[in-house]
Amino acid sequence: MSCVFCAIVAGDAPAVRIYEDDHYLAILDIRPFTHGHTLVLPKQHTVDLTDTPPQTLADMVTIGQRIAKAARTTKLADATNIAVNDGSAAFQTVFHIHLHVIPRRTGDKLTLAVGMLLRRDADREATGQILREALARIDANQSD
Repeated sequence: MSCVFCAIVAGDAPAVRIYEDDHYLAILDIRPFTHGHTLVLPKQHTVDLTDTPPQTLADMVTIGQRIAKAARTTKLADATNIAVNDGSAAFQTVFHIHLHVIPRRTGDKLTLAVGMLLRRDADREATGQILREALARIDANQSD
């Protein structure tokens, strides 16, 4: 089996399981950013945001929210980052869609947001137009 997450779902590879139901599995990340860093994945293999059904994404976030709430009742978290790395340019290394739930503690020194704080779009209106036009094309293709 070439997908490590599919192997974990099948029970052929080890993982620390945090949550499981018929359709989803949450496991501790093998290379965590913080203690309790959890990955939520669907048992049905999809690669990224482009081929994952919207309901699957919504369910993953719902499970991630539950895990984040649980972490906040412990010493693991004061806050939470959640993220989907979508494609190799976005640091996706396992090509089976998954949601990162990263517990955060005040003063933990993790600097995920540094780039977000410093970057500015020189022409936000042009960027907005690009995205609006792309959404219109998608909508037109779906109605065909």
